Amino acid sequence: MSNAGVQPAVLITMPHSHYSEKARWALDRLSLPYQEQPHIPLLHRLATTRNGGSSVPVLVHGAAYFTDSTDILMHADRARGGGLLYPLDAGQRQEVEAFETRFDEDLGIHARRWAYAQLLAERSLLRQAMSRGVPKLEAALLPLILPAIVRVIRKALRITPESSARSLDRVRSLFKEVGDRLEDGRQFLVADRFTAADLTFAALAAPVLFPTGYGAAYPALDEVPSAMRNEVLRLRDSDAGKFALRLYLQERNQTLS
Repeated sequence: MSNAGVQPAVLITMPHSHYSEKARWALDRLSLPYQEQPHIPLLHRLATTRNGGSSVPVLVHGAAYFTDSTDILMHADRARGGGLLYPLDAGQRQEVEAFETRFDEDLGIHARRWAYAQLLAERSLLRQAMSRGVPKLEAALLPLILPAIVRVIRKALRITPESSARSLDRVRSLFKEVGDRLEDGRQFLVADRFTAADLTFAALAAPVLFPTGYGAAYPALDEVPSAMRNEVLRLRDSDAGKFALRLYLQERNQTLS
């Protein structure tokens, strides 16, 4: 790891992955040089497994491999000297890490399930999102294997009308918790500055908000089914939704010089 701070990194992603966007945002913000290598679903495992991971994102930096979005954020923070995405104050850092874990294990999963449930039948939109920037051969193969991809996603995420409805309820509940946290007028979730907690919330809420500035591939909001669009607009209008949209507007393109 002694040379990891100077060698360009490789970020293995899927074009539409919100967990990949979480990692991408951190690398962009901390000005850590990287090359992104996006792959279509299923074929992404050819890249991730040979680099020690399973799903995306995976970061290869020097001789080290980071196979989880949180590990990538922590590594990027250390590589730039520390204290940037994670406060140096022990209590504040504990709060940030607790929020990050909660969003990783709850918000990200339920937002993804609900969004997929709305879009799996929209094959043209899926092809557009899943093929952005991938190798030409993978883009050519995508129409042929998309039915298998849809079946795998539906089974792996246990997508049914009932599970989708439960996931939307969970997203709404988490948005209310974040909104309640912001009721005192604070601008960020922890302390008085942008941290991994804010980044993680905004990135993992993206599938239910379609924010401007989202670094991953997603359809335009006016292209998605009307029921999905209407729910997105309702979530955007919540306090937590407005918070996430503000973070994209004000923080997504801010970088460390």
